[in-house]
Amino acid sequence: MSIPEELKRLYRKQDYHLVGRHSAVKTCLWTRKSLRTSGGEYCYKQRFYGIPCHRCLQMTPALGRCLQSCVFCWRAMPTDLSLDWDQRRFSQDEVDDADSIVEGSLEAHREAISGFGGNLLIDRKIFAEANMPVHAAISLEGEPTLYPRIGELVDSFFTHGFKSVFIVTNGLRPDVLSNLSREPSQLYVSVCAPDEDAYRKTCRPLIKDGWRRLMETLELLHSFNCPTVLRHTLMPKLNMENPSGYAKLAIKANATYLEPKAAKSVGFARRRFPYSDMAWHRDVCEFSEVLSKESGYKIIDEHPSSSVVLLSKLDKPKKLY
Repeated sequence: MSIPEELKRLYRKQDYHLVGRHSAVKTCLWTRKSLRTSGGEYCYKQRFYGIPCHRCLQMTPALGRCLQSCVFCWRAMPTDLSLDWDQRRFSQDEVDDADSIVEGSLEAHREAISGFGGNLLIDRKIFAEANMPVHAAISLEGEPTLYPRIGELVDSFFTHGFKSVFIVTNGLRPDVLSNLSREPSQLYVSVCAPDEDAYRKTCRPLIKDGWRRLMETLELLHSFNCPTVLRHTLMPKLNMENPSGYAKLAIKANATYLEPKAAKSVGFARRRFPYSDMAWHRDVCEFSEVLSKESGYKIIDEHPSSSVVLLSKLDKPKKLY
């Protein structure tokens, strides 16, 4: 079932560049900051893993589609617009091929940053490099594993010259993750609750067995050759009460890294929780201290501007560049 026109109009208003029938690109705030500061300001991915922030392409192949309706999600959900649209699946006749998505995403990315070219204060070398992205973040919004050709998409990015590809998933399609035709450079799984009750309140799954599927995904992570990350998006009044529970899940998954991060009241998330309910960076640090003690993962870095802390099984994170 195609994306409703009302949603498309809203995405365009929010500076999403639509690609094909179900994909989109949007330039990240940190990419724009990096361009404006000649690389002086950059995101946590550059700090932690060496990703050149100004050469990152942020996209989704599953615009508007997800198996959850998380309280902290910034996207507009069908219910926000009183739309009767099933966001959980693709129609068989609307799936674009991977190469066309990558090529369309590159075109959309260049269009999105083209305005920086007219700014005489922008470093010419940095801008030229930004037009040749080398990192693909399949993480913009929606659930990428709902796109039936996600492994082919990862492969196509590499074929088109990208050096690294990240996938961020909610973990509700273990069947897809266990059969990827091409692994990403790094796999993120959003684990935003320490137990099933908190999961239902926080992530508000649109399927009955969401927690079971997430647990199945955690049990799969040891089979991946690439580094794996558990991302904990945190809200003080909702899902930060039990760091010991998160520690048990970290031990279960045996992931390479843990990334506790404060949820942000931005976009449509502002309708669901106010700015006053956001965690401060110090809250995330305190949570991380307990998580480290209970799980055995070491705190090795942080990015205060993003309110994120990096915990690792390794002494140093694997730099991808």
